[in-house]
This record gives sequence, structure tokens and C-alpha cells, in this order.
Amino acid sequence: MKPEIARVLEVTTQQLMLEIAPHVAPSYRQASVFATGLLLTSIREELDRSAARRIEENRALVALFAEAAPAVEDERLRARLAEAASAAEPDFLLSALEARNAALRDLLIALHAHVETLATPAARELESAIWRELRASTERRRLSLHAF
Repeated sequence: MKPEIARVLEVTTQQLMLEIAPHVAPSYRQASVFATGLLLTSIREELDRSAARRIEENRALVALFAEAAPAVEDERLRARLAEAASAAEPDFLLSALEARNAALRDLLIALHAHVETLATPAARELESAIWRELRASTERRRLSLHAF
């Protein structure tokens, strides 16, 4: 038997919301059972897309860094951007993808801070590109259940 995590979460959610919650007296506990079911639904959704979302975001950040290099005046930061842009994904384990994403997002913060100190048209274009990526990153994380 191969337990499929998404199916286990789906069945557990159904049991909580359709079999258990109706038998709990309307109260905080019943609301808590329903909230747990909704949370499991969100976990299932995030589980399904978690690797793809991180890969997509990592690639977007790497592309942004490659484009940013000419506008960056700090030589050390430019070298860090080039290094990040040339590095491959370590592997597709979620923990490795998440660690790479965290490192890339830290570098994005350093890039953003640097760009804000520059008064060039290229810096303003780069700053706009950074904000577009931050918005896209937020959209990638959006859950279909808006309660979470």
C-alpha cells in the first residue's frame, strides 16, 4: 500500500467536516473542527504545489539577478548576484528548495536595499522589477480558501 498524502488529507477532512462536526454540539469545539478541516484543505493544496512554487520562484529570482547585475554599483553584491544566477537548484527535495529560496530572498533584500540608494533610471526600473516579483511571489502563495 502506498499512502497518498493528498488523499489521506482529503479523507480526513471529509471525516472531520461530514462525520464528526455534525455530532459536536454547536459551540467553539464544532467551529474548531470545521476550522481544522479547512486548514487540512489548505495544507493539501499547498502540498500539491509546494515544489513547483519554489522552483518557479527560485527561477524568477535567478532571472531577476541576472538582469540586475549591470545596474548594481557594489562590486561584492554584483558578484553575489552572478554567483546566485549561475548556481543550479541543489535538488528537488522540498527542504533544499526552501533553503535555496530563503538564500535567494535574503539576496533580494540586499539587492533592493542597494537599488534604493541609487538615483539612476536603471535602478528605478530594477526597483519596479523587484516589486513585480514580490507581488508575483505573493500571488504564488495565494490559497483558494481565502480564510487562510
